[in-house]
Amino acid sequence: MLKQDVMKPDTNPDVGRHRAATPPDEAPVRPGLTGPKAVLAPVVTVLTIGLVFVAVFLAAFHTPTPHRLPVAVAASDRAAALFDVRLQRAAPDAFQLERYRDADAARSAVEHRTAYAAYVDTSGPPRLLYAGANGLAVQAMVTPLGHAATPDGSRIEVRDILPLSKGDSRGLSVFYASFGLVLAGFLFGQMTYQLAPRLSFAQRLLSLAVFAVAGGLATALIASTVFDAVPGSFLALAGVVALMAGAVAAGTGLLIRIFGSLGIPLGSIFMLVMGNASSGGVLPPSFLPGWLEPLASVMPAGVGVRAINGLAYFHHDGLDSGVVILSAWVVLCTAAVYGLDRVAASTGIRHVAHRGRSAAGA
Repeated sequence: MLKQDVMKPDTNPDVGRHRAATPPDEAPVRPGLTGPKAVLAPVVTVLTIGLVFVAVFLAAFHTPTPHRLPVAVAASDRAAALFDVRLQRAAPDAFQLERYRDADAARSAVEHRTAYAAYVDTSGPPRLLYAGANGLAVQAMVTPLGHAATPDGSRIEVRDILPLSKGDSRGLSVFYASFGLVLAGFLFGQMTYQLAPRLSFAQRLLSLAVFAVAGGLATALIASTVFDAVPGSFLALAGVVALMAGAVAAGTGLLIRIFGSLGIPLGSIFMLVMGNASSGGVLPPSFLPGWLEPLASVMPAGVGVRAINGLAYFHHDGLDSGVVILSAWVVLCTAAVYGLDRVAASTGIRHVAHRGRSAAGA
C-alpha cells in the first residue's frame, strides 16, 4: 500500500522573512511623527517662522525713524548753535551734532562713516556734505538740511562726496549680495546634516571651507565684475562674503547639532530673520528700533554688510572688526561641534565597553 506524503509546514525561518520583506519597488518606511502631531507640527513650525518674519520686519521698517544720526559740524559757535536749533525743530532727536576742528576733519568723518553728513561754514560759502553711499533713506533725511543751514535761510551748496556706484542706483546691491550668501549658508548648514549626517568632523570642515570659498568668489564675480554693483577689491570682497557665509553655515550647523530637527526653524529665525532685519542693508542700524539695533554689530549679516560697505565706499570702515567677529563665529561654532562630536563618541565607546563587560559576565 502506497503511503501518501503528508504536507508538513515549512519551518525554514528564511522563507517567512522573505515573504514579509518589503517589496523592492516600495519606499522604505522612515520613522517620524504620526497622528495629529504629524498634521499639526509642520503647520505650527512654518507659521511660527513666517509670523516672526512678518512681526520683526514690520517692527523694523513700517515707519523707520532715525535715532540721533551723527552730523559733523565745522563752524563757529553761533553758526553751530543756530544749525542745531533748526535741526531739532525740523526733526527732534533725529540728529546729533558733533563738533570738528576744521572742514577737513568734518569731511573725513563722512568719508569714514563716523558721521552721516557734515555742515561746513569756516571759509567761503557754507556747504553740506553727505555720502550717497549710505542709501536713499539717509540721503532723503540729510539733503533737506541744506535749507536750514544758514541764519538768513538761504540755500547752501549740497554735495555728495561718496556717491553710489553706477551699477547700484538704489543702494541695495550690498544687501542683496549679502542676503544671497546668508541664505546659502543657512541652507548649507541644514543640508550638510540632512544629506550627509555621518560625515566625519574633518570632512564636514572641508565641505564648509569649499562652500564658503566658492560662494565668496562666485558672489564677488557676479556683484563686482558682471554687474559692477559693488566697487572695491575683488579678493577682499570675496573674502568677506566667504567669512559671512561660513559664519552663518557654522552657526546653523551648531544649532542643528544641539537641537536636532528643531535647529532648522531656530536657524531660520535667528540667522535669516533676525540677522537680515538687523543687517543695515536696507536701512542703517541707526534707523532700527532700540531692541534690534545691537544685533547689527554681532550677527554675521550685519557685520558682513558693514564690512562690505566699508570696502566699497567708506575707507574700510568695519573691515577689521568684521573679519575678527566673522572668524570668531566660524571658529567657535566649529569648535563647539567638534566638542559635541567628541563627547558623543566617548559616550558611545563607554556604552559599547559596558555592554561587552555585561556580556562577558553573563
